[in-house]
Amino acid sequence: MNYTSALIVGAGSGLSASLARAFATAGMKVALATRSATKLDEFVKATGAKAFNCDAAKRDEVEKLFADLDAAKLTPDVVVYNASYRTRGPFIELDPVEVAKAIEITAYGAFLVGLAAARRMLPNGHGAILFTGASASVKGYAQSAPFAMGKFALRGLAQSMARELSPQGIHVAHFVIDGGIRSARRAEPADKPDSLLDPDAIAATYLHVLNQPRSAWTQELELRPWVEKF
Repeated sequence: MNYTSALIVGAGSGLSASLARAFATAGMKVALATRSATKLDEFVKATGAKAFNCDAAKRDEVEKLFADLDAAKLTPDVVVYNASYRTRGPFIELDPVEVAKAIEITAYGAFLVGLAAARRMLPNGHGAILFTGASASVKGYAQSAPFAMGKFALRGLAQSMARELSPQGIHVAHFVIDGGIRSARRAEPADKPDSLLDPDAIAATYLHVLNQPRSAWTQELELRPWVEKF
């Protein structure tokens, strides 16, 4: 593993927790950023990760987050952006305020975090910025326009960044998570084993991408359960 310190933005008890465990096991120091760091207290105690408060859609908070990481000698050479926000409903009934929030958190926040990360990685010619997408990154579903708008923008950001930053040593990758993720709140039906994505399995794939030689970097990949329709 050529990476030493990871930041996961939009941290929670699902995929982010699996990523944190996988990164820590691989020998990286791990920092978690969320709007309410106190909700991660139990996980922090169990893993030794550091938690920081940050609303990723606010420029000043993102800048403070990275400044705090620098001060703590946790400047990341791996950054994962997991934050997103979804609002659903018939198109003509959507609340413009909620739509703006979905785009700000899902896409604009990714830009702010990616910007702060790239500014620190480029002088070293080394780093990885990973974006968590969804089925909505490539297809817009009925009554889910705001989520598709945010995830389409996230995918475009990842592609643009990859084309510019990859030749400068920064690995930028976008992960299309096409299916539901198993969790304590979302259990698999007993008659449909492995019909939901295992967050630990997803984390293993992120780790695999980080381990890729630069002669064969992945820019985008899709992950889905074996029974998922696509």
